[in-house]
Amino acid sequence: MRGRSLRRPVMIQRLWQVAVTIKIKLLLCCCIGLAVILFTARASDLMGWTSDDGASALRYSTPRKRYAILMNTWKRYDLLKKSISHYTTCLGVESIHIVWSEPAPPPVSLVSFLQGTAKANSRDGREAELRFEMNEEDSLNNRFKEIKGLKTEAIFSVDDDVIFGCSTLEFAFSVWQSAPQTMVGFVPRMHWIDRSKGEMGRFRYGGWWSVWWTGTYSMVLSKAAFFHSKYLSIYTNHMPSSIRDYITKNRNCEDIAMSFLVANVSGAPPVWVQGKIYEIGSSGISSLGGHSERRSQCLNIFVEEYGGIMPLLPSTLKAVDSRQFWSW
Repeated sequence: MRGRSLRRPVMIQRLWQVAVTIKIKLLLCCCIGLAVILFTARASDLMGWTSDDGASALRYSTPRKRYAILMNTWKRYDLLKKSISHYTTCLGVESIHIVWSEPAPPPVSLVSFLQGTAKANSRDGREAELRFEMNEEDSLNNRFKEIKGLKTEAIFSVDDDVIFGCSTLEFAFSVWQSAPQTMVGFVPRMHWIDRSKGEMGRFRYGGWWSVWWTGTYSMVLSKAAFFHSKYLSIYTNHMPSSIRDYITKNRNCEDIAMSFLVANVSGAPPVWVQGKIYEIGSSGISSLGGHSERRSQCLNIFVEEYGGIMPLLPSTLKAVDSRQFWSW
């Protein structure tokens, strides 16, 4: 009897150890499985934008309305070649319009390369149309000049040194389709009431860190944003000419002017889309000293042009593709 009573605790202890071992193995298997799933889902992000081809974009395609890309460039032919080489693989792109403001026409070798690239990247007989929008004057307003013969309502405005994966672009396009009167983009900014000088009705420009800290924005910059093609005509023909003159003279704030215009017409805030941005060029004017002060000056001058009324509306909404971002 005493021997049996001694064996029972030993057997119970062994069974408990076996149960713990099984639980640990199951937990490890679950962790490994989850890691494999997450790695597979994020593989395209880890490999970079070059792996995001037209086939992956097709999975995110909305019913086959398409969009035009409006690309601003200035004497950066290598960056232009990289951008065109990528965007001509995106299935939603109907046409690419290169805003050309250089004094000399585009080199024949550059035109030949870009046209050859567009043809090489064609799918199922569809080739993205490639056009240079020529301008005699060097002005930042050129990027929003009205374009004749556009086949799409949607325009994706982008700089030549900014690249997005095709599936990311398709998702942003689908968001724009749900709110076509406003701007939908990837680079949010904010305007704030300026209380530093004790003046009423004065505003200051808030960069990325103010958006990150507060979660609030009122603009999406046109370096990476969708908007309706009608706004090109309104910008060129109906926006106060004094705003365009200011932009030409100071070489800044055309993106703020477009944000004002769209907000004033639509009466709605923009929509910020979360997406991976690949910047392939060097830093621009935003890295120069006094940038925020100059942008704040633009805000206040434009408000005066709008009769003292600030048209920009703040928002805390962020559109996230839950198929791409598991932690949302």
